[in-house]
Amino acid sequence: MPARALEFILTLSCPDTKGIVHSVSGLLYQAGCNIIDSQQFGDVQGEGSTGLFFMRVHFEAPAHLADARTLAQLFGHVRTQFSMAVKFHAVSDRPKVLLMVSQHGHCLNDLLFRWKSGQLPVDIPAIVSNHTTFADLAASYGIAFHHLPLPTGSDAATKRAQEQQVERLIDEHDVDLVVLARYMQILSPEFCQHLAGRAINIHHSFLPSFKGAKPYYQAHARGVKLIGATAHYVTPDLDEGPIIEQDVARVEHSLSADDLTAVGRDVECVVLARAVRWHVERRVLLNGHRTVVFR
Repeated sequence: MPARALEFILTLSCPDTKGIVHSVSGLLYQAGCNIIDSQQFGDVQGEGSTGLFFMRVHFEAPAHLADARTLAQLFGHVRTQFSMAVKFHAVSDRPKVLLMVSQHGHCLNDLLFRWKSGQLPVDIPAIVSNHTTFADLAASYGIAFHHLPLPTGSDAATKRAQEQQVERLIDEHDVDLVVLARYMQILSPEFCQHLAGRAINIHHSFLPSFKGAKPYYQAHARGVKLIGATAHYVTPDLDEGPIIEQDVARVEHSLSADDLTAVGRDVECVVLARAVRWHVERRVLLNGHRTVVFR
């Protein structure tokens, strides 16, 4: 069996208490596993702390235990003892990612390049769009493109029917993660619930100051000096889901509105790519309205 097939990622969360790390590492040791990397965090300090403990362990298992279900059974007692939410993921498994886009393709193009060049260890079974703009780009990568139009002014029932088509694609391809690579539609609460914890969105950092069309032009008119982007999980609260990653770039007075837009799009690409990679590497754990990101 290839060495990579023996490697797993364990992620867990539970109420913080003494003995968790000892119990987890001790059980892995007793089972003959080799810990490659281990990180942990207890959210127990400061106002608003959740009192939860989080842990991510990258380990190698002996061949007779190299199965996520077998490992989960092995942890049955410890899981019950500490009231843990525990997951095991085989490192060799490639998560399936569905990409959604409208008419700005910079994030889509960046993710496809990273995937094709081996920088993003996922499979991309489909691209969904409410426009046909990037059908040829999808075809150039050999990825199925699904045009699911939404005419301007579509009512809630029409939008929900289109979302249900996306849901069927997600189920058909057994999709692990949906990435809104500048998909410019407001999702219904039902769709957000269907995608809870497995959909990532990207947006510029000017909210709520500069809303609507051409936010970078609005920012230029106000003379902003920092441009940024935020990647977060999708929730029914528009653009307010748990944040995974953010970054900024400094700009100055000589740049035009188009220059600011180009800088902003570069930042969006990098931030979204980091968030997607960290998610598929099982480095992101939800902590209420926040995230724990083991980097």
